Formats: sequence, structure tokens, C-alpha cells
Amino acid sequence: MTDVTASATKAPAGALRRLLRRKLAILGLVIIAVVVLGALLAPWIAPYAPEEQLFDGLTLEGAPLAPDATFIFGTDLLGRDLFSRMLYGAQTSLVIGVVANGIALAIGTLIGVTAGFFRGWIGGGLMRLTDLMMAFPALLLAICLAAIFTPSLWIVAMVIALVNWVQTARVIYTETTALAEREFIAAERTLGAGTGRILFRHILPHLVPTVIVWGTLGISTTVLLEATLSFLGVGVQPPTPSWGNIIFENQTYFQAAPWLVFIPGAAIVLLALAFNLVGDALRDVLDPTQRGRD
Repeated sequence: MTDVTASATKAPAGALRRLLRRKLAILGLVIIAVVVLGALLAPWIAPYAPEEQLFDGLTLEGAPLAPDATFIFGTDLLGRDLFSRMLYGAQTSLVIGVVANGIALAIGTLIGVTAGFFRGWIGGGLMRLTDLMMAFPALLLAICLAAIFTPSLWIVAMVIALVNWVQTARVIYTETTALAEREFIAAERTLGAGTGRILFRHILPHLVPTVIVWGTLGISTTVLLEATLSFLGVGVQPPTPSWGNIIFENQTYFQAAPWLVFIPGAAIVLLALAFNLVGDALRDVLDPTQRGRD
């Protein structure tokens, strides 16, 4: 029993070394690092305030400026520097991605472990709630919740968390149910181990790799959902910049100034792809059946 628990606890050990052998994972980590550094250093590296409307930020006809040496990403329809808005928008996307996904991960893990370990009417009730939540399209439910509450950074994070926990709950429930039926758990019960000891010493350590992988993969989903809500006008509200509402504000200029849509759109896709690459690599690295195949 001790060996099983120890192996589960030490499962992530050496994961970074194996992760760095994968070129796509390294690419994902580089993209994430660039975005995180840009967001953290935005107050120092952004040439202008994100809401500043520049005197020379529009053409004589009042059109946005194309990317050049002065404005490397060009300007938007109000004459604001797009590069500065992208840097501050990265802060919004990352904060919502981490906070919303963290809350969703905590809710999903709590419900999944509780339902899988106790089962009976408790587990049945929690899983029926999960099924009910899964019956609603996540985007439609998020739009409804965002329309009810006054949209803000933290409200959007809570809304996304409330619709994104169901997949995690399902996966954790399945794994917890399988673990609860293992021989070493039955032996612990026979020896008189309490519920707390079994949960925290034997169940949860085995779930750590799964939680890490779903936590990483979930950030990409959260970033995309936040961008979608902002694009639809029910997400983070201006003047707070986010990559989604940058597209929303400038979509009417798509033909005349395509960079206003292409640049934030490409940033959203790249960041989501990066987290997916890292999450997929972590899933393989932390899966015991894959060890020795790297």
C-alpha cells in the first residue's frame, strides 16, 4: 500500500525532463512564456496606455493606421495603439483563463471525488446534476448567465467557471470510482482507516496527474470561451481590453483594416493551441502506461 501511494505521489517527478524532450511541448511553453511575460511587463513595454486615443493615430480621412515602424500592430478605429491593447488584453485573457479554470477545476474535482467515493444517493444526485449541466450548450448557458449579471472581469470568470466544471467532474468521478474499488483501498478500510485518511493519502494523490492535465487543457477552452463572450458583447466590457472585445470593436473594419481582426484572432488561436500542446504532452508524460516510450 505504501509503495502504491508513494508511486502515485512521485508520479509527476521527472515530468519536466520528459516534457522537454517533446518539440511541440517546447513550442507551446515558449508561446505561453511570451504571452505571460508580455502581460506581466505590459505597464513597462507598452508604448501607450491601452485607452489612449492618439492625435496621430488615424489617417486624415479618419481611418486606422496600418502597421508601421511607429505602430507595429497599427491602430484601431479610435486611434489607439493596437500593440498596447494586445499586451493589456493578454492580462485579461490570462487572468480569466487561470481564475475561471482554477475555480472550475476545484468544483469539478470536489464533485467528482465526492460522487465517486461515497456513491449511493449522494453520488447519484451529484452525477444527475452534472448530466443536467451537460445537457445545456456551454456557450448558450454562459451567454444567459452573463446577460443576467453585470459583465465584468470577475463576473465573466465566475460565469465561465460555472459552465466549465462538468467535464472535469465526469473524468474525476470515473477515476475515483475505479480507485475506490481497488484492493489497497479495501485493505485500508479493513485496517480501520478513516474516510479522511483514505481520501487524502490514497485517492487524491492518484488524481494529481489527471488534475494537472485537465487544468492545463482547460485553460485553452476558457480563453476561447472568454474571447467568444467578449466578441458577442456579453464578456469583458470596454474600455478594459480583451482579445475578444478588440475583435468585437473592430469587426466592421475587417475589409478596410484586416489587421484589427487578424492579429487578436491569431493571438487567441496561438495561445489556445499552446495550452493544448502542453496539455497533450503532460497527459502522455504523466500516464504510467506511456513511460519508457519517450
